[in-house]
Amino acid sequence: MKPKAIPRKERKEMVMHEHIPRTTFSFYKYVRISDPQAMRNELFETLSQMGCLGRIYVASEGINAQMNVPTENFKKFDEYLQGKKEFSGIPYKIAVEETEVVSFYMLTIKVKTKIVADGLDDDTFDVTKTGEYLTAEEMNEYIEDPDAVIVDMRNGYESEVGHFEGAITPDVDTFREELKITPEILSEHKEKKIALYCTGGIRCEKASAWLKHNGFKDVKHLKGGIIDYKRQVDEKDLANKFKGKNFVFDERMGERITDEIISLCHLCGKEKCDEHIHCKNQACHVLFICCDSCKSQKKGFCSYRCMVFDVLPEIVKRRLIKNNHKKKLEQFKKHRLKSISR
Repeated sequence: MKPKAIPRKERKEMVMHEHIPRTTFSFYKYVRISDPQAMRNELFETLSQMGCLGRIYVASEGINAQMNVPTENFKKFDEYLQGKKEFSGIPYKIAVEETEVVSFYMLTIKVKTKIVADGLDDDTFDVTKTGEYLTAEEMNEYIEDPDAVIVDMRNGYESEVGHFEGAITPDVDTFREELKITPEILSEHKEKKIALYCTGGIRCEKASAWLKHNGFKDVKHLKGGIIDYKRQVDEKDLANKFKGKNFVFDERMGERITDEIISLCHLCGKEKCDEHIHCKNQACHVLFICCDSCKSQKKGFCSYRCMVFDVLPEIVKRRLIKNNHKKKLEQFKKHRLKSISR
């Protein structure tokens, strides 16, 4: 008999009350995996025994993971992962900061067609012809170079709260969208030096190959992404050219790279703020930036409409849900554009 699933709220409380030091990190590797389902099953069984939590995608093209491990088990985890021929030598991007909010509360490992949803047909171009890596020091040199173009390969809601000085930050909601429009956006810069960056490096890996396929000859990308950039500037005492917060896809919702706050609350449009929350109305659940004052006033909802909607009978909610989330995304996309232009 299959064990009863523990509700998300209870899982969070259980992990929070463990008071176990955890190390949050991410890693990825493009590598041929002959049987993704078998790999998934082995990983789940082994990592569960170590108390690992997180979100891992396994595909025939490789692995992509964001997770945390009880700090006392990190060495054991490392020995296990590095001992597998597919993952030998895989580098980790250790979280910039650990907060009171635990990054993950459960372990989810899924078999996917791709380790990042990019919408590309990999058979139409050589995915192995990626751009060369840039160190943090080299990235700073690119930022200072008027003949270089810096491109943020993340979503608009990520770059809104933090980005490199002078970077092009396309206002998109998915990596798939950005790959589609980036060659056109950069068409006037085809002969320039191009530097790509993202959170941990995985999106730029594919994006650099895609741009080279589209005729861009000098394309490089930041090794280890923003996470490793922060580590390098601290270790080598380099100038930090990143402004604001690094958005992360876990319960923390962000890592502080610099103290500068570059975005505004989406609700009032006045208070400087870079804290993302999801609307408490589960039928909406839109992600938005909210200051403490607006959060208190609207009790964690994105609007008074959602406050009312949340207490309606379920039968009424179901009738109103259709297309509601899509409208909310468009609404906050407009807020984002206004915030960026201020």
